[in-house]
Amino acid sequence: MVAILGLATAVPPYALDQGDVIERALRIYAPVVERFPNLADVFVNAGIERRYSVRPIEWFDAPHDWRDRNDAYLDGASALFEVAARDALDRAKLTARDVDVVVTVSSTGVATPSLEARLAGRLGFRSDVMRVPVFGLGCAGGVSGLSVGARLARAAPGEVVLVVVVELCTLAFRADRSDKADVISSALFGDGAAAVVLRAGDDAEDRATLRVGRTAEHIWPDTLDIMGWSIDPAGFGVVLSRSLPRFVEQKLAAPARKFASTIVGNGRYIFHPGGAKVLDAVQAALGLSNDAVADEREVLRRYGNMSAPTVLFVLERALRRGLDGPAVMAALGPGFTASFAALDAAGAGHA
Repeated sequence: MVAILGLATAVPPYALDQGDVIERALRIYAPVVERFPNLADVFVNAGIERRYSVRPIEWFDAPHDWRDRNDAYLDGASALFEVAARDALDRAKLTARDVDVVVTVSSTGVATPSLEARLAGRLGFRSDVMRVPVFGLGCAGGVSGLSVGARLARAAPGEVVLVVVVELCTLAFRADRSDKADVISSALFGDGAAAVVLRAGDDAEDRATLRVGRTAEHIWPDTLDIMGWSIDPAGFGVVLSRSLPRFVEQKLAAPARKFASTIVGNGRYIFHPGGAKVLDAVQAALGLSNDAVADEREVLRRYGNMSAPTVLFVLERALRRGLDGPAVMAALGPGFTASFAALDAAGAGHA
């Protein structure tokens, strides 16, 4: 088992109330909503009251090209990375100089040098720190990033691995595109970051109340069109198939139950809340009660779908509410892929 010594989350300063988003979005998307009036219900039924953005809502009224969007990404992602990393290290009672490996997970912008290199001096990473930037995992990135970090920690007992997951989904809003996927994404996505400090070895085991065990992924063939990005001169364009909830309901159970069968005890799930309909599909696929996804729905309500970091917000909330014992952390993302990690929160609910 790999110990989680610190976990922290962060959101940017600008709150987007869903009512304000509805007003602006329906004005922008008026032609497509006139053709498909039921799309207006997406905002009301999304289960979201508020999201957060690295830019104020007025910023989205003007056109922005790829450079504008990526400059906003570099600025906003760097700020969130720093806050989440510092808080996670503080909770682990460590400093940036203690970090041996940094895993940076982000798919909503392009940074070369990558984010951890841009912040190395400000945070105080050592000059020999190992950098592992990861791109392209989308909503699965929180679980997959944690899995990568845990495997690196397990391979080098005693070393400190910092995993930082940051996504700025709002910057992909495109007023110049108006298909159904764009309308749906404008109703769901927000910005956020999370960081986790990991270490393996006897000393870490003694300190930890939360641990990561086995990890796994499952990729379905011929599913590249379910979720992802298209790219053009104005930036990223969302690819989001309307078949996603049905696909989840029909296909998730087999790999999820196979992985869960390897966990000792009757553990609960910690899911990435991709949206209200996706959570409904998860419940149907696995026969879960409403209480079993209460933390997921509350995070969705308060923050929207922040892509990769969202599942770590759910884990943080579950810990605060007394999570104890085994759990399966799970998320779905482009590929199309399911990512799983076994957690042992023995004693965490009482820490």
